[in-house]
Amino acid sequence: MYAQFYFRKNMKFYKSLILFIAISFSIVGCRVVRLETIEVLTFQQKLENLFPNAEITKMEPTDHFYKAYQLVLEQPLDHNNPETGTFKHYVYLSHAGVKKPTVLITEGYNANPRTYELSKIVKGNQVQVEYRFYGKSRPDSIPWDYLKNDQAIEDYHKLVTKLKTLYSSKWISTGISKGGETVLIYKSKYPYDVDVAVPYVAPLINTREDPRTATHINTVGSDECRAKIATFQRLVLENRAAVLIEISKYAEAKGMNFSELSMEEALEYAVLEFPFSFWQWGGNCNAIPTGNSTAKELFSYLNNIIGISFYNDKTYYDLLPSYYQHMTELGYYGFDTTPVKDLIKVVHKPTNMRFTPKNVDLTFNSNYIKEVRDYIENKGNKILYIYGEYDTWGACAPQPKPHVNALKMVLKEGSHSTRIINFSKEDKQLIYDKLQNWLGYSVAIYPLEE
Repeated sequence: MYAQFYFRKNMKFYKSLILFIAISFSIVGCRVVRLETIEVLTFQQKLENLFPNAEITKMEPTDHFYKAYQLVLEQPLDHNNPETGTFKHYVYLSHAGVKKPTVLITEGYNANPRTYELSKIVKGNQVQVEYRFYGKSRPDSIPWDYLKNDQAIEDYHKLVTKLKTLYSSKWISTGISKGGETVLIYKSKYPYDVDVAVPYVAPLINTREDPRTATHINTVGSDECRAKIATFQRLVLENRAAVLIEISKYAEAKGMNFSELSMEEALEYAVLEFPFSFWQWGGNCNAIPTGNSTAKELFSYLNNIIGISFYNDKTYYDLLPSYYQHMTELGYYGFDTTPVKDLIKVVHKPTNMRFTPKNVDLTFNSNYIKEVRDYIENKGNKILYIYGEYDTWGACAPQPKPHVNALKMVLKEGSHSTRIINFSKEDKQLIYDKLQNWLGYSVAIYPLEE
């Protein structure tokens, strides 16, 4: 009986104690525990936090993207000494999703916003970067000492490092021609910034005037076609006076000025340039004018392959940064006067140095590209190379060693405009399979639509 009484009495006590504790915790909880306000940032606000000094403007998205922005960055002129000053650097970001792969476009020149082939293949984000001091990213007065590849590579490295806080999936770098060359330079300097590199028609040039381009011009195609090219060069200069009249009429119609180069000098450089550009752009041998052609027909074809506008004042000014880079670090090609030497009146010692900025140090760093090539050919893993067989710049393509995990695709009779979509169904599948292997199956591959 006593035990039952004790048990009932204590049960009442314990129930009261539990109720007291429960109420106490509730009261304390109401006073102490507060839910913090969760701040949800828009994607643009995240960009603004990453780039607080940038001008960020919305653009109209295209293709598979659902957001697009123009970023104008305050980029250091000298990454080694930020106090030197800044320039406005244009970047175009197209957003598909934070969990999607990201394609970095290293433009070789100015940037015109568009969707690149690789971005379509992975349906990923795209970051298109204008090369420093080109296009809209060109200061009023170019500080030539800072137009160096290593400075440009730092532009990309710092940009990618920041954007990886938003885009943590796979990264692919790609670019065309000089932009493709930049892909390879970037890969050699920061091998792990991107997972896969896809340079298109990218040369790695040995010297200021790489002799491999001349060898290519003198051996590519058929003997008959090369003979027709030389005959055409001679025809143009044999009809010099009449062709110059056509150039003058064309320049007047297009509002072109030729004060940096005279029209006569432009004509001779165009004739000397002709074999290079003919093979670069996959010219049709059957379309080359013959001896029965008029001066207008000769000029029209020359203009179609070269573009006489290449030598007018505006293009001369626009390409000053390019020639500076080629003549100081990247290297370029030379001219063969042999087929027309007796017909030359103005350009007796042709050189691309003619198109460089004046009163600027043009010392050539012969080791720069050699060091890049050494890395790329011996250690450049996960690089997909795209080339055209007839493209003159293909003569300067890197040759990855057998032990390197790379794939080089050369389109038969292809030109400088060769892209993945131009390959056969079987070759495209080989490319897709290689990309899938390198990127992993977390990234979906979408075959290009013909």
